[in-house]
Amino acid sequence: MATQRYSVTPHPIDTLLTWVKSGEIAIPEIQRPFVWEATKVRNLLDSLYQGFPVGYLIAWRNPTVKLKDGTTSAGKRILIDGQQRVTALMASLLGMEVLTKDYERVRIRIAFNPLAGEDEPSFEVSNPAIAKNPLWIPDVSKLFQTDADLFDQTDSYVARNPEIDRNRVGKSLQRLLKIVNNSVGLIELAEDLDIETVTEIFIRVNSAGAELSQADFAMSKIAVNETYGGNTLRKAIEYFCHLAISPDFYSQIDKNDPEFAKSEFLPRMAWLKDVNDDLYDPTYTDMLRVAFTSEFGRGKLQDLVALLSGRNFATKQYEEIIAEQSFAKLKQGVLAFMSKTHFDRIIMILKSAGFVTSDLIRSRNAINFAYILYLRGRREGLPADDIESLVRRWFAMSILRGRYSGSPETAFDFDIRQIDSQGLQAYAEAVIENELPSTFWTGMLPQLMDTSSSTSPYFIAYQAAQARLGDRGFLSAGITVRDLLLNRGDKHHVFPRKHLQREGASRSNYNQIANFVMAQSEINIAIGDKAPEVYFAELREQVNGGPKRYGGITEAAELRANLTMNCLPTTLLDGDPLDYNVFLVERRRLMAEKIRQWVAVL
Repeated sequence: MATQRYSVTPHPIDTLLTWVKSGEIAIPEIQRPFVWEATKVRNLLDSLYQGFPVGYLIAWRNPTVKLKDGTTSAGKRILIDGQQRVTALMASLLGMEVLTKDYERVRIRIAFNPLAGEDEPSFEVSNPAIAKNPLWIPDVSKLFQTDADLFDQTDSYVARNPEIDRNRVGKSLQRLLKIVNNSVGLIELAEDLDIETVTEIFIRVNSAGAELSQADFAMSKIAVNETYGGNTLRKAIEYFCHLAISPDFYSQIDKNDPEFAKSEFLPRMAWLKDVNDDLYDPTYTDMLRVAFTSEFGRGKLQDLVALLSGRNFATKQYEEIIAEQSFAKLKQGVLAFMSKTHFDRIIMILKSAGFVTSDLIRSRNAINFAYILYLRGRREGLPADDIESLVRRWFAMSILRGRYSGSPETAFDFDIRQIDSQGLQAYAEAVIENELPSTFWTGMLPQLMDTSSSTSPYFIAYQAAQARLGDRGFLSAGITVRDLLLNRGDKHHVFPRKHLQREGASRSNYNQIANFVMAQSEINIAIGDKAPEVYFAELREQVNGGPKRYGGITEAAELRANLTMNCLPTTLLDGDPLDYNVFLVERRRLMAEKIRQWVAVL
């Protein structure tokens, strides 16, 4: 029989709120935007007023830490489930401001009607109409202020409603004030639970309605530490990621969080307010992965939680000095991540490889590890050209082989440990050579390209290859694939979709990636649903003095060159009957060769 690893104790709401205010229980989410709608806050108060249960809270006490002077200190308790409920209570009963999604501080005011009948609501989200209605008390937090007097509140209400029953009002207000005496069960996890188990519990109990990860727990762990600046560090991570998406948000930080504005972090991220590039908009998970892995030489975020708790992996004890060093190291990694020089350089490297739009970015973890390689290369003092080439080729290898698509943390951890052991350049070169042997290009890759997914990594790589190599669009005289990618050019079916449908082809057949080329819209429209035999015959006429129907190419040599750079067999111009399946096989072979040439020049 499994041993119970937790205790359950009922506590009055008033006691829990006092613990939160004093810092005895930490609530990481107080620093984050409040995700509940105001109506959920109203419903929570109504449940308490009706005497209904509102669920358990779950807390975990940080491991006891060995201090620098040799003594020990009990860790602070962190609320890992029930954070939104406690925040809602503090907002509605104590008048605490909460953060909106734009990090503005606002009040949530819940109104109370002491005279509500059985079929009438006792609580509502306050609004101007309710504030003017004398039957409503527009903000219940006024009743819970330490200097509030029940008799004065009753007198004030009766004065506004002279015809009502004073005793009824007094009883309703007394009943409301007693909700803080309602007990809520606090489940406290055993202090000796390991970090991995607590992380798993956190993810499971918080996963309703949203996918959570070890990064969420790590962010909570960071947020509750004020001693080493974790609360400010978390804000820096959150704000940077939000700024990357919404540059206008910068003025909101300066206005709504003056304390953070004075920190060293805001000037380091100020450059984002003038940037509108969306190639890589990192999430806090991305930022944590890069900062942690590059600085600590580890890839599993549960190790970050352990280190921030002071874990000594050798002695299996918790030490204050390790926690202090770990927060300092993480801060260093975060500052390196948000450096304009570093961020601009990784974006430049990706674009120079042909990944010119966010539509071509399908593996965030591949970018994350590419960034880690860049930062490590800088630290090892490698020449800039060597770093750029290595990062480009590693990124290409990563997406072609799906290196970080399965268990990214395991792959991160393995790769970074091998880099520490063998050195960045030696290890990376060996992996690229091993993962992309000559047989990959001629055997495996053409088979992998037998797919109808336009978001497949192989088609993404092919488009990046064309962008990098300067290829022109299908039948274009001057417009390049890069231009088309940046300006939403069309993906044209070489064998038109409707033509293949008329011949009974299925969606997965006519949408094969080997049937796609990048083309200008006007060329795509002009071809329409014509059979390839028809429009290729017209192309032969076009380069032999006939009318220009498709693009501006008028020379036969230029047309053949255009087909070649778009990996199309020049036999399409021979006038022979065209077999679609034979075409696909040959086109896959040519596309694979194009990708090989691309990797070779990276």
